[in-house]
Amino acid sequence: MNRRDWLKGIGAAAAGAAGTEAAQAQEGAAKAPLPLKDYQPKSMLHTAETPVERAKFPVIDFHTHITWGPMLEPGEKVVFNDTPEALLPVMDRRNLKTMINLTGGVGQGLKESIARLQTAYPGRFIVFTEPWWSRAAEPGYASFQAAEIERAHAAGAHGIKALKTLGLYLRENVKTGKLVKVDDPRFDPMWETAGSLGMPIAMHTSDPEAFFLPVDRFNERYEELNAHPDWSFHGQDFPSNMELQEARLRVIARHPKTTFVCLHVADSENLEMVTGWMDKYPNMWVDIAARIGELGRQPRAARRFFDRFQDRIVFGTDATPKGAEFPQQFFCDKLYEIYYRFLETEDEYFDYAPAPTPPQGRWQIYGVGLPDAILEKVYHKNAERALGL
Repeated sequence: MNRRDWLKGIGAAAAGAAGTEAAQAQEGAAKAPLPLKDYQPKSMLHTAETPVERAKFPVIDFHTHITWGPMLEPGEKVVFNDTPEALLPVMDRRNLKTMINLTGGVGQGLKESIARLQTAYPGRFIVFTEPWWSRAAEPGYASFQAAEIERAHAAGAHGIKALKTLGLYLRENVKTGKLVKVDDPRFDPMWETAGSLGMPIAMHTSDPEAFFLPVDRFNERYEELNAHPDWSFHGQDFPSNMELQEARLRVIARHPKTTFVCLHVADSENLEMVTGWMDKYPNMWVDIAARIGELGRQPRAARRFFDRFQDRIVFGTDATPKGAEFPQQFFCDKLYEIYYRFLETEDEYFDYAPAPTPPQGRWQIYGVGLPDAILEKVYHKNAERALGL
């Protein structure tokens, strides 16, 4: 063997060794665990994309949170998440006629919400009041709360927002003691007063079923609950999802002249069950806020539901200005584009929230393509009727 052949052999051996090392390194990288939080798969499906930048009809968003009231804290102070002047440009671009601020507060805070939103921009903002949770343990609360609803109505409040505070947070001593049940009779005078005044109740009871199950590898909302551990109601003394739902149904049955808009489709994961409830209780309505992620993965069942209850479904998003930590309800142009696309098109397999990672569960949604007659009812006509506008 001459020197040239010898050098050539050494080079080939070195190249072979380098190739083996590269292949081993690549194999090792492929086997390295990828944190689930960093996983952002891109769909390889090639499907039609129908952007809907502006709603086909004017929209009333029945479910927004421009302010937060004191909830269980004492006092009457409200916190504005953003100014109305910052919201109006998005509203105008997206054909959003009116935002209903459900968490308008109580007492002087409610009056401030009404003054800065509803009075300053008539027709663009509507304000609801809330129960005075921090006083629920006081003697005579039932009559006080009913009278407070009358005062709120006189001040300009159009309805009442009952947060899931009732059933999951409010306790006998406000923050301590046993949980107060959704159908506690001390609230009956308030529900009845609301009905007599034509004020609908926007009622959030329970949460997705997974929130009441162990946060383990079987929980389809593991990532959501891992990011928000305080959203888990598994164990301790929390009632089950069905116990909460059944208590709300007893309230609805006891007050047939009061309109209850059950927020988040009441139970968006079981439309057959909700259908039975709405057939039984004509004073039960629903909104779709923060649940197109559920409705959109069962589009045929959802479309049948819209067809059947087209006169008792209202548009809502749960929109929260500057709420970027909750992408499924972060107030922005993209949020409304996604809702409009879900309702107006039959597009397939698209994101349900403006976020790089699906915030509620790793799935995509399908549009239900509502006809104009139903679309117009859901977008604004039903809300107008519920509010007596």
